[in-house]
Amino acid sequence: MPTVLEKKYETFAEFYPSYLSQHSNRTCRQLHFVGSTLALLSLVALVLTGALYWLAVALVCGYGFAWIGHFVFEKNRPATFKQPLYSLLGDWVMYWQMLTGQVSF
Repeated sequence: MPTVLEKKYETFAEFYPSYLSQHSNRTCRQLHFVGSTLALLSLVALVLTGALYWLAVALVCGYGFAWIGHFVFEKNRPATFKQPLYSLLGDWVMYWQMLTGQVSF
């Protein structure tokens, strides 16, 4: 079966199962969750303060934590490099599913 980076997916529904398979490592998922939470908090700080540096903080947190999870723990390349929009959507679907107990921490 082609990995997330080998195949161009036409729909998010087709992409997401493969995306989840690229997040089998618990630490990788936890880093995604922490990074996404910090990114959300940074965006709230941006709205509250109007300080644009919070946007940079949000991006560094969101991508930094996830990429460490992939390169160090999962030992794969993030889907962001081939399917950036589906990957971003996948991050937030997985985040919600972790919050609701559908995907384990």
